[in-house]
Amino acid sequence: MQLTIFYDSACPLCRNEMAQLKSHDRFNSIVLQDLNAEDISERFPMLDTEHANTVLHGWLHSGQSSDVIESNGEMLLGLDVTAKAWQMVGKHPWIQLLRLPGIKCVADKAYLKFASNRYRISYLLTGQKRCDGDSCSL
Repeated sequence: MQLTIFYDSACPLCRNEMAQLKSHDRFNSIVLQDLNAEDISERFPMLDTEHANTVLHGWLHSGQSSDVIESNGEMLLGLDVTAKAWQMVGKHPWIQLLRLPGIKCVADKAYLKFASNRYRISYLLTGQKRCDGDSCSL
């Protein structure tokens, strides 16, 4: 299985998490797609990029092609993407706790708050609100 993650590369915290995730991806099972790429809508016409910029999107699929969202895959959202990605690379098992009944609802609401304020939170934690091109000082 492969997981294609559609992420915001302009967000310092998002970019940092994706870099950490890929550093543990020994089997190359995580494919990263930058929502800020000029051709993202052309390559993924079924992806609602506006929605993907508010809630993390991930497409779990057979791995045959990471360039087309097909009906044979499953779209994951928010913390479901994060939990699946870290599970696939075998790191941070505690994140799976956020998917337990009772915790999931609260964690999902907290995630949505984080996602809608990610630039402000990035600034508070890193001193940088947005990444500029390929430079992102973390």
